[in-house]
Parts: sequence; structure tokens; C-alpha cells
Amino acid sequence: MLLIVPTACAMEHSHYLGYSHTRQEAWAFFCLAVSFCGLGIRILTVGHVPKGTSGRNTRQQEASELNTTGMYSIVRHPLYLGNLVMWLGVSMFCLNWWLTAIFLLSFWVYYERIMFAEEKFLREKFGDVFVEWANGTPAFLPAFRGWRRSPLPFSMRSALRKEYSGFFALVVCFFGLETWEHAVVEHRLFFAPHWLIIFLVGLLIYLTLRTMKKATTLLDVAGR
Repeated sequence: MLLIVPTACAMEHSHYLGYSHTRQEAWAFFCLAVSFCGLGIRILTVGHVPKGTSGRNTRQQEASELNTTGMYSIVRHPLYLGNLVMWLGVSMFCLNWWLTAIFLLSFWVYYERIMFAEEKFLREKFGDVFVEWANGTPAFLPAFRGWRRSPLPFSMRSALRKEYSGFFALVVCFFGLETWEHAVVEHRLFFAPHWLIIFLVGLLIYLTLRTMKKATTLLDVAGR
């Protein structure tokens, strides 16, 4: 929410990359791919974790056990790393270096305090087990040499249940920015057919998964 104003300022002076619509479209899809890589990091993380861990809870810390395998074996905060990459792609869309710089600074200021609070809680709850894991696992930059396979198999149903809203948020952001860009550069309201299809397909997926989560047990997985 804090980046709405700087994003609006950046879009006010928007232009196509190299003043070419084709190049701009290629750049937009590249940024979308970056964002989906971030979403992929989150999906790989939550698809392997047990219930009571790696949640979206922000009011009260909770952890039924300490995750140290899978994505947690190479980085201590894979979900926040995923968030960074997701929204980095969005910030890159506008072709303004200072907007990306503001995003990175804001992200660091906001999440540093959250990560500190979470690690304090985990240290108090799990003691030496946490300290040993934390000493050998980077906080934010993955160390792939430390990879340890998760004992739990990957659950796509669990990942879909937890990450469908983030998926749709990215679709909405890129569709909105693309439409906004056309309005600024071409001075007209225009919905590019391929972006409109992406939005409508994304909306259909979102509504389907939301209905499945709220009205059925199809996405429920025991122990997840």
C-alpha cells in the first residue's frame, strides 16, 4: 500500500521500452516471469511444510515444529524471499530505477523487524536446535549446498489452498499496470487481448480455488 503513490508517480511518466511496444511487451512478460518465480518459491515452501508452520499469521507467533528441511534448509526465510521476488517483478515493470530502489528499501525496513521477531520467538521455543540450524543457514540469500530433502512429499492441494490469493494479486497488478500504461502512453483506455485473457483466466482460477477452499474439503490435506 505504501508504494501506491510512488508507483503512480512512476506511471505518470511511463514510456515504452526503447519507445517500442513490442519491446515493452517482452519486458512486461519478463517482469511477470520474475514475479511468478517468487510465487514458485512460496509454493515450493508451503507445499512441503506441516500444519501449524509457515502460515500467514501476523498477530501472534506460532510454530508447532521447526522447519529445517526443503526450502528451509537453504534459507531461513523462504516465504519472505518469495515475497521479495514476486513484488520485485511488479516494481520493475515501470522502468524506473528509483521505484525499484524504494521498493527494496521499504521491503527491508518492513521485513527486517518481522524476521527479527520471528527468530526471537523460535530461539526461545526451540533453543539450541534453532541456534544450530540458524548458524548454518543464511537468513535471506540461499545457500544451495545445504539442501536437505523434506520428509513430507510435496502437496499441490496444500500449496493451491495457501497461495491462490497471491497468484491472483499478481495477475491483477500486471493487468492493471498494463492497462494504465496504455492510458498514459497512448491516451486511450485499451485492454490488450492477451492481457485480458490472462486476467480472465486468472479470475476463473481464483474464484474456483476460493470456492473449493471455502465450500468444500477438496483442498484439505491431513496434517497440512
